[in-house]
Amino acid sequence: MLTRREVLIGAGVGAAAALAGSVETAFATAPQPKTPVNFDVPKEACDCHTHIFGDAKKFPFASGRTYTPESASVEEMRQLHRALHTDRVVVVQPSVYGTDNSCTLDTIRQLGPVARGVAVIDEKFTTADLDDMHRHGVRGIRINLETAGQADPAVAKQRFREAIEQIATRKDWHIQIYTRPTVIVAIADDLASSPVPVSFDHFGGAQADLGVGQPGFGALVNLVKTGKAYVKVSAPYRSSKLAPDYPDIVPFAKALIGANPQRILWASDWPHPQQIAGLGVDQISPPYAVDDGLLFNHFAEWVPDAARRRTILLDNPATLYGF
Repeated sequence: MLTRREVLIGAGVGAAAALAGSVETAFATAPQPKTPVNFDVPKEACDCHTHIFGDAKKFPFASGRTYTPESASVEEMRQLHRALHTDRVVVVQPSVYGTDNSCTLDTIRQLGPVARGVAVIDEKFTTADLDDMHRHGVRGIRINLETAGQADPAVAKQRFREAIEQIATRKDWHIQIYTRPTVIVAIADDLASSPVPVSFDHFGGAQADLGVGQPGFGALVNLVKTGKAYVKVSAPYRSSKLAPDYPDIVPFAKALIGANPQRILWASDWPHPQQIAGLGVDQISPPYAVDDGLLFNHFAEWVPDAARRRTILLDNPATLYGF
């Protein structure tokens, strides 16, 4: 018998609605941990990268998106964090909403002071707009190159410089970048001289099968070592194909954490959105099949020292996101 998710994927949604940017949200159950957490999580630990995909009638998707996700609600995220024993969260604007941050801001409003946000903006956003988002808990802006398949260093450099122009005076904001190591090394000088903090998503986009010697990874390690950038040890399934334990990601985690634990962040990347090649936006793209409890336990294996785990789970997020 087909599962609810399989029916939703097979059925898809109307192409006309997709072109209009508002599709019916697929209400399959968002992923939840199967494995209990087996280590002591410090109070006020933070999950530094999550997304919410709300009711598409209230929060329509952008017409130019590259995939259409299943729904993932605030209550489902609360359930996740109860299971993981984490108290704080950072809600990151996903690409499917473009620069309409309404769903992200609504999520922060519902969660209250335990939540912060990272927005996506363009040149149309004014100082007043950014002030308003700050009051609502936003503490950074995201440059998402990887989801769009953009790997041109010239584009990355231009986008980064534009972002700095917009938030350079906001010392309590940062720029979050989703890209790959070859782009990082190409713009390393700009990154190192940034007047605001920089954070990289998901191991800096490193690919496990290429090893820690892959072009650009050393530049990421150096930025972390010198305190010029944060990096999220998150979403190993985006770097490795060896599910469910992803053993080949361990050398990358060890290299980054060993370089400078004061610049490491942990995140779940819940609900693990997946962009499937060849799947149009008129079809629902299912998330990665992930056991968040298992992955969180692996983080504790990467960082066996409890004091260092506290630095990564509590102190670093408090500094970067202003909790």
